[in-house]
Amino acid sequence: MIFRFHNGRVALPTGAVGAADIAIADGSILSVTAAADTAADEVVDLGGGWLLPGFVDTQVNGGGGVLFNDQVDVDAIAAIGAAHARYGTTAFLPTLISDTPAQIASALAAVDAAIEQGVPGVVGIHIEGPFINEVKRGIHEAHRIRRLDDAILATLTAPHRGRVMLTLAPELCDEDDIRTLVRHGVIVSAGHSDATYDEAQRAIAAGLTGFTHLFNAMSPLHHRNPGAVGAAFDSDTYCGLIVDNVHLHPAVVRLAIHAKGKDRIMLVTDAMPSVGTDDSEFTLQGKRIAVKDGVCIFEDGTLAGTHLDMASALRKTAQVTGLSVPDVSVMASATPAAFLSLHDRIGAIAPGQRADWVWLDAELAPHATWIGGRVISDPAPDLVQTA
Repeated sequence: MIFRFHNGRVALPTGAVGAADIAIADGSILSVTAAADTAADEVVDLGGGWLLPGFVDTQVNGGGGVLFNDQVDVDAIAAIGAAHARYGTTAFLPTLISDTPAQIASALAAVDAAIEQGVPGVVGIHIEGPFINEVKRGIHEAHRIRRLDDAILATLTAPHRGRVMLTLAPELCDEDDIRTLVRHGVIVSAGHSDATYDEAQRAIAAGLTGFTHLFNAMSPLHHRNPGAVGAAFDSDTYCGLIVDNVHLHPAVVRLAIHAKGKDRIMLVTDAMPSVGTDDSEFTLQGKRIAVKDGVCIFEDGTLAGTHLDMASALRKTAQVTGLSVPDVSVMASATPAAFLSLHDRIGAIAPGQRADWVWLDAELAPHATWIGGRVISDPAPDLVQTA
């Protein structure tokens, strides 16, 4: 099947082009060539907009009115994925914030089942806590915080169908435990941490490769005490950024991207169940969270995730940095795919990749999304011609 996209810009690894023919089979891209005069199966007028690689989000707590912590099953994962697909997310990690060992096991099993059943978009799971530092817990509940033990390690390191990402406070974890996790394929990231620079660097040497929502809920950069943020800057690790104009000052976004580069910064949403709904509140582990002006906040002023989608994160990042759309797109697709070691399958519009892409209009608002060459959110019919 050949898709022809024209009258816009198509972001390819080699640069943006005005039109392209994309041939696919069995959900994967066979070739990407200049638009030809021959017939195509579907011709899409981009209307001056963009065709970008589908977004890859490593931190999705909920969406479509569903919170993963509340409903750890295949239906919930499908609902969350469908909500975020409307905004261009074609690969995501359902994220479980600090919870019981039993709930962690159930969440891992649910994601395995969702992948087995072919739920669109799900590529693994993110376990965020409860192995975190209480002084940097944010909205996480103090009574759920615990240390890693052999039973939890066995649960996390058992074979799973997708990627397993674990956010922990490295200062409260043995380096041998990090080595064990990494040896079994778990992607270890620092977050909700009060680690010193040296503690964070020791964890990096043991195999930690990421920092979860950089700057937020972690020891800050100080010129005599670099902290976790300093260790992130002074290493080859990947760093998630929440760009919603609330969690980070625009200058901090620019500084982080300047320090780390687009190949190590990845946009994340940290999205809550309100995304994809008009809900003005939701409940998070018994706490009423209000959604005000796009901000999710507890009554004491604590931020509780976000009401952010990936298309908005990309748009806001382009606005505050002045970077080109293709450059920002890398941070929303190729970089998180590389962090998950899935860059050979997703994250770019290129031969051999899954046929995942998102159509944004000229204002960078989402217009349509395809996963595996199948449209998930429908474009306007008058802009698509079918042979």
